[in-house]
Amino acid sequence: MKVYASLSLLSVLLIPTLSWSNASQPNATEIIRKADDIRSPNKPFRYTVTISEFKSGSTKAVNKQILDVSMRFLKPEGNNQADAKSLVRFVYPAKDKGKIMLSDWYDLWFYTPELRRPIPISRQQRLLGQISNGDVIVTNFEYSYNAKVVDEQTCGNKTCYRLALQRKSPEVTWPKVTYLVEKGTYRPFKASYLSQDDKIMKEVTYHEYKQLLGRERPSKIIVKDTRQGNGYSVMEYSDLKFESLPVSNFTKEYIQRRAK
Repeated sequence: MKVYASLSLLSVLLIPTLSWSNASQPNATEIIRKADDIRSPNKPFRYTVTISEFKSGSTKAVNKQILDVSMRFLKPEGNNQADAKSLVRFVYPAKDKGKIMLSDWYDLWFYTPELRRPIPISRQQRLLGQISNGDVIVTNFEYSYNAKVVDEQTCGNKTCYRLALQRKSPEVTWPKVTYLVEKGTYRPFKASYLSQDDKIMKEVTYHEYKQLLGRERPSKIIVKDTRQGNGYSVMEYSDLKFESLPVSNFTKEYIQRRAK
C-alpha cells in the first residue's frame, strides 16, 4: 500500500479543493462527532492491536508488537458522566509481557514488574517505529479540539470535508490537526498533525473499513512520522468486543498489583 510522502502546509493548501457553502451543511462539531463515533463506540470495549514497522519500499515488517487494550470511553449521556481511560497490556514479544500502560484523560503511566511503582510517561514518546504511546489510545477530537470547516476536497474517489482543528488545552499532544472526513459517510480519511508553526509532524490514514461493533469502522491505520524518514507503521485491529471492566481496574494501584 502506497504511503504518501511528507507534505508541507503549503502543499496541503494547494490540493485541489471544491467550493464550500455553509447552506444546509453540517457544522464542524457535528462532523467530528460523527467521525469520532466511527473511530470509537460510546461504551467500554476491548481490542487487540498489532503494530508492524516497515522501512521505505519494503513489504516485510522489521518490528512487530501486539497489545491488548481496554478502553473506557464515555461521552456524557443520560446519567453517564464523561470518562476517558484505557488499560494497555503488552502481549508480544514475550520479553514485553507484564508491561502495562494506563491512561486517564491526558495522563499516561507505565509499569513493569521491575518498577516499584508506575511512572508517568509522555504520549509522544515512541513505542515502536512511527507509533507513539498516545497513538494506541483512541483520541476524541470533539473533546480535544476546536474545529472549523475550511472547504471540501477530493479524497481518492470520494469528497471530504477539510477541517482545521486547534487544541483546546496544552495537555493535548498536537497543537493543530488538518482532518479529512468523507462527506456523507463521515468516515475519517486522513489526519495530519501539525506543530505550532504549521509543520506537518505526523500523518495518519484510515483503511479497510469493516463491520465492527455494530457499524463499519477502520480495521487498519497507517502512521507516517514525517520526522523519522520514509518508513511507516501499521496498526491492525482485531478481536473487538464490548467489555465493561470495573472503574477500579483503571488505576495505578490496580496495574501495580496485576503486573506482579
